[in-house]
Amino acid sequence: MLKEAVYHRPKDNFAYMYDQDTLHILIQTKKDDLKSVSLIYGDPYDWKEEKWQADSKPMRRSGSTDLHDYWFAEIKPPFHRLRYGFRCKSEEEVCYFTEGGFFDSMPNDIANYFCFPYLHAVDLLSSPSWVKDTVWYQIFPERFANGDAALNPPDTLAWGSAKPTPENFFGGDFQGVIDHLDYLVELGVNGIYFTPVFTAYSNHKYDTIDYMQIDPQFGDKKAFRRLVDACHKRGIRVMLDAVFNHSGYYFPPFQDVLTHQEKSRYKDWFHLWEYPVTTEKYPNYDTFGFVGSMPKLNTSNPEVKNYLLQTAKYWVEEFNIDGWRLDVANEVDHSFWREFRQAVKSIKPDVYILGEIWHDAMPWLRGDQFDAVMNYPFTNKAIDFFAKQEITAPEFAEAITKVLHMYPANVNETAFNLLDSHDTPRIATLAGGNKNKIRLLYLFQLSFIGTPCLYYGDEIGMTGGHDPGCRACMEWDEDKQDQQLLSFVHSLIGLRKNEPLFGNHADFRFLETPNDKCVVYEKSDKTGRLLFFLNNSSNGTLLTSSKFANKTDSVEWCLSTAGKLEKRPAKILDKMELPPYGFRIFEQ
Repeated sequence: MLKEAVYHRPKDNFAYMYDQDTLHILIQTKKDDLKSVSLIYGDPYDWKEEKWQADSKPMRRSGSTDLHDYWFAEIKPPFHRLRYGFRCKSEEEVCYFTEGGFFDSMPNDIANYFCFPYLHAVDLLSSPSWVKDTVWYQIFPERFANGDAALNPPDTLAWGSAKPTPENFFGGDFQGVIDHLDYLVELGVNGIYFTPVFTAYSNHKYDTIDYMQIDPQFGDKKAFRRLVDACHKRGIRVMLDAVFNHSGYYFPPFQDVLTHQEKSRYKDWFHLWEYPVTTEKYPNYDTFGFVGSMPKLNTSNPEVKNYLLQTAKYWVEEFNIDGWRLDVANEVDHSFWREFRQAVKSIKPDVYILGEIWHDAMPWLRGDQFDAVMNYPFTNKAIDFFAKQEITAPEFAEAITKVLHMYPANVNETAFNLLDSHDTPRIATLAGGNKNKIRLLYLFQLSFIGTPCLYYGDEIGMTGGHDPGCRACMEWDEDKQDQQLLSFVHSLIGLRKNEPLFGNHADFRFLETPNDKCVVYEKSDKTGRLLFFLNNSSNGTLLTSSKFANKTDSVEWCLSTAGKLEKRPAKILDKMELPPYGFRIFEQ
């Protein structure tokens, strides 16, 4: 047994509250090193005749990578407290792993065991339950639809008449969104994530001028209220983008700094290095990246903190929005985000708080800051495997298994799973225009754990490279839309909403990777399971599927000529053919 590979910590993703009565406990070991692991556990105060009363429960292997196995157990401590350790068995030996180290036999001293002192409901990461059943649609308001030409900024171009640039405008607005809400309802969308809508200079609006006003090119507060109400009447939630890491160049406090320099009453609102403050070439103050027009806000300053928290509460309280997406969230101090959560949750407890973090975000997901983060580790590996084909199926399965074990299960269930966005090339471009690859991307995304998001226009096959190419005007001419892809996406969303096994209420795990291009995974619960066979290759594949064979009647979900998934009676045979870029889904 390779003892130095055995790892556990009594917090975060290795020991956490799943609900008010339930603990999830995991341990990491060397791949294929242990034959079994059992959880040894008991109440720390349960003693009889000077002996601690401990029970044992087998742990199941919840996933594997090329280096590690993960073992999982679920426990409901009757008195909401627990001491625990692990019985580890390999081919050669049995030992006990505890906080005190390794032992040949169960240690008698309870101080050796890991401790979860008490399951406090207030410490539970309780993300809004509605998010688990939400399919999001990201809208870049300037490029979705122009519904009121009277609002057009100067020099607005005719819709879709030119390629997008960082400077041009096409007049997208709130009325345009309202005009097309029924399209989103028909697609199956029940959540909209809007990139920034507050007064700003640019077309992307990440350079805020006034956090308390709607940008005039989109409408006014009355128009925004109509939009939110129209969404809510259709069962669609609304999430806004909060750019609290930095302001825009024309933000009045920053303009005051440029005018009055060290005499400005707002000089402590920013991270200024020296005077005079200069924005030319290399700014001498902290910014987003090195963008001089986006000065970083000092969120530890009481005045800044109060201004931003009042902003956050205002749009929830006055307009009943359902979520905040937090831009550049990892560069803002944790103390601010703790106060942010308390502020907005005090007004609307089930508001969704989503952080933009591209790396391991566990420090923000302990119940006191965010509900979830944008799941870019999922995004990157899905693109690398399905679209770019830069990694093999085993590498993809390993990466996604790591993603699933990076966070607690209740975090994974509300993770924001996107395939692309306004910050990345579109999936159609990443996939080289191969619509079969795009179908596989959507199939995996919409059958995975979490809350999926579609970027506007992807569902009809829009293309576009890096910013600004990914920000083109939405194509509303149906003759120029990929109607088969649209039908396929619509069908998948319908399955996610109506089939619990397909959606976000079943466990996910990889079963095997039969070759470098194929993955096999299952979604399961106590009622049954779905088996997914995906072939990400231009060549057909014959799989030996004896371990999955089921000669009794079952159901296969087949792709019709119209691009929809339909159920038909079928059997899983010992040999199974997968066409090029094909898939098969069986229900058992």
